[in-house]
Amino acid sequence: MDYDPDELVRVLDEEGQVVDEAAMPDLSDETLVGMYRDMRLTRHFDQRAINIQRQGRIGTFASGAGQEGAQIGSTYALAPDDWILYQYREHGAVVVRDLDAGYLEYWMGHESGNASLADKHVFPLNIAIADHLPHAVGMAWASKLKGDERATVVHFGDGATSEGDFHEAMNFAGVFDTPTVFFCNNNGWAISHPVENQTASDTIAVKADAYGMEGIRVDGMDPLACYAVTKEAVERARDPDEGETRPTLIEAVTYRFGAHTTADDPTVYRDDEEVEVWKERDPLTRFEAFLRRTGRLDDELDAEIQADIEDHVAAIIDEASEKEADPESMFDYAYADLPPELERQREGFLSMLSAYGDEAFLRE
Repeated sequence: MDYDPDELVRVLDEEGQVVDEAAMPDLSDETLVGMYRDMRLTRHFDQRAINIQRQGRIGTFASGAGQEGAQIGSTYALAPDDWILYQYREHGAVVVRDLDAGYLEYWMGHESGNASLADKHVFPLNIAIADHLPHAVGMAWASKLKGDERATVVHFGDGATSEGDFHEAMNFAGVFDTPTVFFCNNNGWAISHPVENQTASDTIAVKADAYGMEGIRVDGMDPLACYAVTKEAVERARDPDEGETRPTLIEAVTYRFGAHTTADDPTVYRDDEEVEVWKERDPLTRFEAFLRRTGRLDDELDAEIQADIEDHVAAIIDEASEKEADPESMFDYAYADLPPELERQREGFLSMLSAYGDEAFLRE
């Protein structure tokens, strides 16, 4: 399908009504209900994570509430062995690939949480803005050279498009035709900077023209539209015309309901009225309305889903909380071979632990 990067692709409106039958993806009832369950699970996990962060049980957390439609819809469009590289807010992508205690362990400070993601073809999350985009293109290029027909989908925010890494990755992907899907979650704010301070372009999707790839602008609060455009993009990457893989830039226009992170106060830079307007487009209530209207969801099934996800999240919190911290592990993952200065610090640290035990952390 040909898309206009200035137009917003939609399947559902704010009331959950189908507005474009031609764009409606052919999905089974089971898959549609599964998408809804995963959206609900993502929202509930988000809420519980913020709660336990306030209790001091995990570190700074980036809420993704409001962006579940983009995350779940796009991930359902992938094959299980397609690679996902995400920034730090796309918890829904991990939910689709099976949310377990390992993911929460990362937020509790255990590197084992990152390691557990690799088995799910999810690259460890990236804190430095846009640094993972060149990595994604490199992974996609490797897939192309190996002929394994995997697509690589990389998630990032609108603020990342102001970084050099974004432009370098887009240029490389366009020149070498890598099977990369660039998925920009444009939630309107890069921390406290509005999107109009990030770019002079009319849209982010239109930037694709400069790099010789297709740009698509989609309603990020509409999971079915996000599924449809991502499905087409990965097929373009994996099974292209005339044997050439092609990258795609998708701009999902969405919104984060909460703070940038638990260390942020969004009331300083945005109005409550703006938030309320976007909450009327909530992807969860929109998709729920669609499922109920089409007879795929009722009160009994909805209650069953809610009870199941509450039990699931409670179980992984309990499991992750039982993991013992290993202070020595802070030296294990930064370098393949520890530099002499850090080796000296490591030995001093271990000596202190040996002499004082847990009291070493209480000494001035």
